[in-house]
Amino acid sequence: MDDVTAAKILISCLDLTSLGEHDTEYQIEDLCARAETPYGHVAAVCIWPQFVALAKKKLKKTPVKIATVVNFPHGGADFNKLRAEIKQALKFGADEIDAVFPYHDFLDGNLDTCERFMETIVDSCGEATTKIILETGELVQATKIATATQLCLNHGVGFIKTSTGKTPVSATPEAANIILETIASSRRKAGFKASGGIRTIEDAKKYLTLSQTIMGGNWISPEHLRIGASSLLDNLLQTIKQGY
Repeated sequence: MDDVTAAKILISCLDLTSLGEHDTEYQIEDLCARAETPYGHVAAVCIWPQFVALAKKKLKKTPVKIATVVNFPHGGADFNKLRAEIKQALKFGADEIDAVFPYHDFLDGNLDTCERFMETIVDSCGEATTKIILETGELVQATKIATATQLCLNHGVGFIKTSTGKTPVSATPEAANIILETIASSRRKAGFKASGGIRTIEDAKKYLTLSQTIMGGNWISPEHLRIGASSLLDNLLQTIKQGY
């Protein structure tokens, strides 16, 4: 696939993200303004919960979804706090919930806690799209990534996501391959989201190509594939402009 074609597909599958520690309303307004491009709109903007209502207002006349994060970035196991965060996010108007998997408990073998976490997510999110962030750079081992992925799939989540982007190791093609292969073998309808450290079309195209290879070309759509990134959009737009 040529880069221009890939860039247009990737824009449509992009979760345009701003999760900086010092984000302001001005930055979120700018992010929302960038969500619609001359080559189509991004799939979603992904922002802190306190900015959801603002983004909802700015993007109300567009098809762009509003995604936010909960249990972020540390992946704890405080279920009361988790329920409260989700309730607040949905009240503000979030369409999609990106929740960090309790990977510390998973690594310690506390699978009952992980099961309770998934039950809480599914019950609390209702019709909202759920994206579970595994933090694959911390899980490290292929068997652990596959097991965590399957646990999430068993609860019918919308997407399996690689990373928060807040740890030393974020998305990698190796982790993506494991997640995608597990989704494919499970025959579930879950999607895949790569996030963390994806800044150029070269970075993003690896995940697009991998997804096509494992899942098939017809699978590629915003309903199944997402790329979470903050600076990628500019590179994609530049790639398209240079290609004409």
